[in-house]
Amino acid sequence: MTAQTARRLLAALVVLLSTSRCGSEPGPGAYTPTPEARQRADRIVARETREAMARYESEDALRASLQRLAEAAALRTARYRSGGALADGVAQAEAAPTAAADTGGEESITNNQVAGVDEGGIVKTHGDHLVVLRRGRLFSTRIGDASLTPVSMVDAYPRGAPGGWYDEMLVHDDTIVVVGFNYSAGGTELGIFDIDDDGQIQRRGTHYLRSNDYYSSRNYASRLVGDRLVFYMPYYLMQTRWEGDQPVADYTLPSMRTGGDDDWDEVIEATDIYRPIQRTTNPALHTVVSCDLSRPRLRCRSQGILGPSGRNFYVSRDAVYVWVGGERWGDDAHRADQPEAAVYRLPFDGSPVGAVRVAGMPVDQFSFQERDGHLNVLVRAGGGGDWMWAPEVAGGDVALTRLPRALFTDGVATAPRDAYTRLPRVEGYAFQNRFVGEHLLYGTGGGWGPAQRAAHGQVVVHAVETGATSVVALPHGVDRLEVMGGDAVVVGSGGGALHFSAVELDASPSVVGHYEQPGASQGETRSHGFFFRPTAENAGTLGLPIRGSQGAGWHHLREGSAGVLYLDVRDRQFSRLGVLGSSGARVNDRCQASCVDWYGNSRPIFYRGRVFALLGYELVEGRVDGGAIREVRRTHLYRDQPRG
Repeated sequence: MTAQTARRLLAALVVLLSTSRCGSEPGPGAYTPTPEARQRADRIVARETREAMARYESEDALRASLQRLAEAAALRTARYRSGGALADGVAQAEAAPTAAADTGGEESITNNQVAGVDEGGIVKTHGDHLVVLRRGRLFSTRIGDASLTPVSMVDAYPRGAPGGWYDEMLVHDDTIVVVGFNYSAGGTELGIFDIDDDGQIQRRGTHYLRSNDYYSSRNYASRLVGDRLVFYMPYYLMQTRWEGDQPVADYTLPSMRTGGDDDWDEVIEATDIYRPIQRTTNPALHTVVSCDLSRPRLRCRSQGILGPSGRNFYVSRDAVYVWVGGERWGDDAHRADQPEAAVYRLPFDGSPVGAVRVAGMPVDQFSFQERDGHLNVLVRAGGGGDWMWAPEVAGGDVALTRLPRALFTDGVATAPRDAYTRLPRVEGYAFQNRFVGEHLLYGTGGGWGPAQRAAHGQVVVHAVETGATSVVALPHGVDRLEVMGGDAVVVGSGGGALHFSAVELDASPSVVGHYEQPGASQGETRSHGFFFRPTAENAGTLGLPIRGSQGAGWHHLREGSAGVLYLDVRDRQFSRLGVLGSSGARVNDRCQASCVDWYGNSRPIFYRGRVFALLGYELVEGRVDGGAIREVRRTHLYRDQPRG
């Protein structure tokens, strides 16, 4: 049975767009296991579930454990002919296809969640140049000496091999790393490029990491912490074949190969994998890969955790946190006294992995905050994590989980009941959440769907330290929550307009500033679409791509934004500077790969005192003068490239 997989919004949307990726989907059949089969499967799974963090002692131990789990999966999901042979097969896990950063003195143009942790994006800086990743190509543009001149354009994919989606880019010194997923190679693709002082880009090499697709509608797969490239890979390592009526578990470990080489070198060993502490019959290997970019040759190592498939991950300056949901669903799966989920902490310094048993599921990377010796996490009763489109369908009760860092030892702790604070439940489609200082904010809006038309909404504000909770009324929904100095800005649609509400986070939170852009909605759903540049205490400039109010959030997959709106912010009051708009010019770019803008195509850019707008292939510079922004110059990244 063929299914539309990696990069789908909804089935109807994918059909409409005709841009999805294809793969195979499991067909489990309508088998109901007998009580005896279920009990036997439960006994097997219980024996494989540990009470403490423990790595596999050897590859033989890993193989034996996976064999037992394959038997348990077969008992739960297989349907046999009367003679005992397999009829419809074993259900397999679907190959499913996170403040400005401290960048060593270089100014950041990325709306990063955590200071000092850069996130893979579509536009970065390298000295006097902007580097843009779009539609399977890398572009550099010189902006030094008040210029705006395209310099270089190279394919993000290897010559003659446009078999992937090229989503994220990071720049470290004179190295560009492009992260993509390649279906032909069956793994994550890392393109390594050199960029010189003149902005010329050349490919250094291509590496493939065997994995499943990392795509999330909200999170970013890659991070850069100092010299360390870090990214998360989900990997369904176990494949089941049948010898007669017996299931046999085959598996491969995450491995790396270079270019067209056929040999795969493992980046993880069985002794780097932690045994499951959660009940699971179809385990996913939650893999965190770390590569040292300070060396000329790319070398990567990994750690992995076996557990159920639903997950979220968050990267702090010291560690990666992976929250893995349980296999059970329903009310019982989220009881604090019988937690099915677990959150793991994988430190960068090589110290032991720690875990805490927890209840509920975060919505996305913004559900996390590491602060003052605690990991704070907003959870909901229902949700599948941040893979694919799962963040868009989270639901149920809401709670704040507050975990002391001291809980994360090499043992396995259980979050006590008083670690959870029940919060007001909100109704609506697309749930947004964000920590701003010591406050947690959340609400709902239109998300990837149509812009919200109702001229009313609300945002819940919870003070983490004091426990005080307020419900703040808004004239719009909640499509975006962002940090704006020491306060928050809530962006959302309502009544055919795009609204910006400044929320003062004091003892009695309230809307103290408001701006309305008639006939507009936000042009980007990704967090990187927004940027706030502080210019003084309680002052700054913000930018956000916009489009007409009739479109839905997913339209950026096919259409560019109409422009980038800039607002001046002083003492939480907004004033309009203006819009740097798109010319609407179209060009036949002969696109070969990544021909859909899954990570967006428009960004506000503030760099070295200058203001730019990236609008598809157009790069526009503006200047603020007399309380308004005016266009100074523009260029077209593709059309204006120097031709040899």
